[in-house]
Amino acid sequence: ERHAEGAFALLEGLVAADSTVGRGQAALEVLAGELHRLGLQVDRLPFPSGPIEDPRAGVSQTVPAGPRYQVLGTTPGSGRLHLLLNGHMDVVPAGSPALWTTAPFTPTRRDGRMYGRGTGDMKGGFALGCLALRALGDVAPDLFAHRRLGFLAGSEGECTGNGGLWAAAHQDALAEAVVLLEPTGLDLLVGVVGVLWVDLEVRGRSTHAESAHLAANPVDLGMVVVEGLRTWCAGLVEQVPDPGLSEVTSPYNVNLGGVSAGDWHSSVPASATFRLRIGFPRAWTAEQAEQQVRAAVGRIVDADPRFPGLPTVTASGLRARGYVLEESHELVTALSDAHEQAHGTRPRAYSLGSTTDARTYVNDFGVPALCFGALAHDIHGVDESVDLASIVAGARTLARFLLTRFGSGA
Repeated sequence: ERHAEGAFALLEGLVAADSTVGRGQAALEVLAGELHRLGLQVDRLPFPSGPIEDPRAGVSQTVPAGPRYQVLGTTPGSGRLHLLLNGHMDVVPAGSPALWTTAPFTPTRRDGRMYGRGTGDMKGGFALGCLALRALGDVAPDLFAHRRLGFLAGSEGECTGNGGLWAAAHQDALAEAVVLLEPTGLDLLVGVVGVLWVDLEVRGRSTHAESAHLAANPVDLGMVVVEGLRTWCAGLVEQVPDPGLSEVTSPYNVNLGGVSAGDWHSSVPASATFRLRIGFPRAWTAEQAEQQVRAAVGRIVDADPRFPGLPTVTASGLRARGYVLEESHELVTALSDAHEQAHGTRPRAYSLGSTTDARTYVNDFGVPALCFGALAHDIHGVDESVDLASIVAGARTLARFLLTRFGSGA
């Protein structure tokens, strides 16, 4: 706990550096400095700004021109990494900053929490990981003398997952096991659903507002498709049963993240684009999910004569298959044991109706991976925050886990 203030100061520095997609380099440099102070070798791994030609990749996002990189810290030595700690440095936009109690990129402490965009998802994870390593440096300075540890700060975890994929496939940022420091409330996230991003372009019949009652407004028509997709996804719970998701109330959510349409108050738009995030069953590949979404859109449109044509469905980001790491897996047991030794209770292993980069390691490289991290509030929302005490508690668990794993030769 005597290093906690240092970890909180690190978190403040990370949050103050706006790292929305394409703007992550300043925050990465803050972390690189801390990893260097912890005695790790720091490498800046180049990361493409354009499309990635890999069938496992998501659809690349438009980012500012210029070189990009990710940061990998490793303990000294050679050979394959024994364990990789992982986090994504990118954060989602702040939405409407005027609605925040304090500015989203001005980290603020109150009521035992730190507020700011990315405090919970997931810069608090970097603070947790560095705090654990700092404490281990005091009690076991030679812990990593014979087995190597890595700590990766990646990009595009919020939109494509391509950062972790690229580093693993092309830069050897891979280990025998991976722990992602995502916010889990000190429980263990062992499974997620599939997630697909698509842009839905709906055509209408444009006209003057005076005749709007006779027109086909693409915004109205698009909402028919959105609601139809929500009904379809809700039915997937029974159509594609998954006992591992029985405790998830709504695993396959369809989220409408944005709408673009029109250029004049008194004109019916000619078209509208809906930005959708769609959850899908773990039994499906991303390709199967996209096919199923297209078919569902076709059925919805065929049942409504107001549509002048079939909307265009275009993949636009995440193409993420779901995964699950069995609760009996050694990695789950080891981290659960460490948490029980540190706090006297065993963490809950659970699945979530979302996605994390753990899927990349499990699905694409056959490497066991799970998520463990602090308690966050309102992630992706206004006044996002992280519980500061949970960072300390999580660091205690992680330190004990690392001490056992690297000290016992596991």
